[in-house]
Amino acid sequence: MRVALFSTCIGDALFPDAHKAAAIVLSRLGCEVVYPMGQTCCGQMHINTGYQKEAVPIIRSYADAFADSSIDYVVAPSGSCVGAVREQHVRIAQRYGDSALVDGAEKAVHKTYDLSEFIVDIMGTHDVGAFFPHRVTYHSSCHSLRFIEVGQRPYDLLRAVKGLELVDLPNSEECCGFGGTFSLKNADTSAAMVADKIRHIKETGAEYVTAGDSSCLMNIGGAMSRQHSGIRAIHIAEILASTVEHPWTPEKAAYTREAML
Repeated sequence: MRVALFSTCIGDALFPDAHKAAAIVLSRLGCEVVYPMGQTCCGQMHINTGYQKEAVPIIRSYADAFADSSIDYVVAPSGSCVGAVREQHVRIAQRYGDSALVDGAEKAVHKTYDLSEFIVDIMGTHDVGAFFPHRVTYHSSCHSLRFIEVGQRPYDLLRAVKGLELVDLPNSEECCGFGGTFSLKNADTSAAMVADKIRHIKETGAEYVTAGDSSCLMNIGGAMSRQHSGIRAIHIAEILASTVEHPWTPEKAAYTREAML
């Protein structure tokens, strides 16, 4: 099975370790992982802020990179970007593009999966051979929860990790306050939302908070770091990539204020 990794722009620029971890997990499951060099961004930020026509070249780049028939599936460790691809690409291509773009967008969209979806639905497993002996809580990002509806898949994957103690996060369905440009345009509201999220994370007594989106983890991890909470943010792909032989260590944590400066 030939699987193309869509690393997303925020992953490529700021958190490559999470996307490397996704490639490790996919390879461990027997996939041939490829990385099309022409990939760029999903275009979500442009479309969400009203620049729909300007997003057409981005959608074309995505289709050019991933519509190839030699690629069986496209996997991204980002529910937000997968949600944008599925919800926006074909619609924008139909509105502003041409027939070739619509065809390419449809082909690419139909085989695009979030990492947790792909492991559970396509590979048919919950146990990827991971080992992570820590107390962990899971944050459901808005897009993964409401757009692509990953449901229990991340929880089932985490429960199958040896040594991991999964604890429920109070009000887990609430947004962390990032929301792309929302956190810039409505900074005070965003800060209040992430403060609530961190309060609930602390209530769990978890050592780590995980999620399927680097953007949420950047927001949550940065805020926790500023509070010196001692709780670390980690992408679910990094937990799934961690094994007894090659454990993930705190020194690799990227979602901190210091790491992003």
